[in-house]
Amino acid sequence: MRNRFMRSLSIATALAAAVWAGPTTAQTVSRQDTVMFDLDRTISDPTNFNWFTPGTFQRVQGAHQAMWEPLFVLNYETGNIEPWLGLSFDPNETLDVWTLKLRDQVAWSDGEAFNADDVLFTINMLLNDKAKTLNEAANMQQWIKQVDKMDDLTVKFTLLKPNPRFQLDYFSVRIFGSVLIMPEHIWNGKDPGTFKFNPPLGTGPYTLATADSNRAVWNRNDDWWGAKAGFKDLPEPKRLVWQFTGTEENRAQLLSNNRLDAGHSVTLGAFEAIQARNPKIVAWKDKMPFSWPDPCARQLEINTTVEPWNNANMRKALGLLIDRTQIVNVAYEGITEPSRTMFVQYGAMEPFIKAIEAKGMGLPAKADRAAAKALLEGEGWKLNDGVYEKDGKPLKVEIIANSDATESTRTVDLIVEQLLRAGVDAKARPVSNATFWGTVLPLGEYEVSYSWLSCGSVNEPWASLNRYTSHFVVPVGERSPGFNNTTRWNTENTAKYTKIVDEIGSLAMGDPQIPDMVAEAYQYLHEETPFIPLVQAAKLLPYNTKYWTGWPTAKDNYNHPAHWWNHTHQIIHNLKKAR
Repeated sequence: MRNRFMRSLSIATALAAAVWAGPTTAQTVSRQDTVMFDLDRTISDPTNFNWFTPGTFQRVQGAHQAMWEPLFVLNYETGNIEPWLGLSFDPNETLDVWTLKLRDQVAWSDGEAFNADDVLFTINMLLNDKAKTLNEAANMQQWIKQVDKMDDLTVKFTLLKPNPRFQLDYFSVRIFGSVLIMPEHIWNGKDPGTFKFNPPLGTGPYTLATADSNRAVWNRNDDWWGAKAGFKDLPEPKRLVWQFTGTEENRAQLLSNNRLDAGHSVTLGAFEAIQARNPKIVAWKDKMPFSWPDPCARQLEINTTVEPWNNANMRKALGLLIDRTQIVNVAYEGITEPSRTMFVQYGAMEPFIKAIEAKGMGLPAKADRAAAKALLEGEGWKLNDGVYEKDGKPLKVEIIANSDATESTRTVDLIVEQLLRAGVDAKARPVSNATFWGTVLPLGEYEVSYSWLSCGSVNEPWASLNRYTSHFVVPVGERSPGFNNTTRWNTENTAKYTKIVDEIGSLAMGDPQIPDMVAEAYQYLHEETPFIPLVQAAKLLPYNTKYWTGWPTAKDNYNHPAHWWNHTHQIIHNLKKAR
């Protein structure tokens, strides 16, 4: 594997030169003062910085890593929620009123004060989106009755019902991002569905210099509020660049030649080839499996409104034909493990996983063709010359993959091979990142798709379970609120499941009743299979120490290493010039 990459790295030499050349900016900054981040997708509209608009994804080109700061940050290593723009967020005894205290002296990059007015404006904008089309609108409307300004630095959230997880779920970068507060003095009077927020501004220590479809450049704001207020020193990097790298070979070339400092996930073979050429490359772990376990376990979503997949037995049979162990060994080269349930396999999640397994609902690591055959034959499908047929027609399935993600296409191609060998006429349909997240998933325009939409729970089960409740069911063609229940699972069992999940959501985290309640709710997922859990996610993230040290590792674990998340502010502040 490594030899293959050693041979193919030279293909990307021209792109490597182009990355550093890039578009010029008014300010000249040396390579030694610049951090080059890998961007795993093109920027669909580099003039649009409205993160509320579904499908634009204008966050990971540096916007929420360098410009928009979170209120709080969940530290995956300690389990603590650490203050950032917020100082505290405390509930009353009944968990239905939460009081947010903001940090003093915070300012937007144009000098305007960041305060309670901005919080009130942002939350009310989401509450007033009756169509629930804006990102986070559905979540805010599910929980918030009203928000009130107590003083310039204090906001009271009155909830519709108790929620012990309110801060954790929406304001702590639990997964990827958080509800981002926008400047009232810029957004007031604008249509949140069409406003492009360009030029953008935030409270972070970097401001936008240039952006195009492949690259975004951010320069340090030496007048940053945090340094003046004594919150944190100015970060050492003077410039941050997010550059689209395209293929894994290009990424490998750039890392090998010190033209990239933080890479997106690569295969084991690519990592070994990169490290052989450049000993300055490190990963989360310094030996196998090298990778960090991302919380978004991989799965297949199934559109439960489309024949024959509107039949629970057909969905269960499809899952039984998939060999999770082979996915681990081939698509992931052994750096992850099969999923045992829908949940990420962190230590804090083990009580819930074990409660499910104790009821006999754990997932098999290998395919079970005999059990699948019994289910399919019970629905009238018969093997004919190696292909399942019914009424003279073959059993077909189309699986949609995100073509901009190597992991996605590799895994889907392998699953298609497995299904073809088992007698299902399967095929893959790759679509662009913008199409996948902008229309395919939220509008339900698929039979089966590969994603990670159970993502949510990292230390408690409710967040992931809630994603498949009946609260989020909408017709195909209408946008699923917050990418929740895109499968359109809506049966009598969904209602029973929803009732139990709602009860779990009302209990304090750590309540001893919860594991058994999770198993009770899970029986409905097990019986009806609206999605098929596959494997745990693993991110083998190469970091380059040629110019910068202080990257997060298992040994220097100030937080986790996912540099496309909203907590990347912590990483940037931790970076030091290599001496």
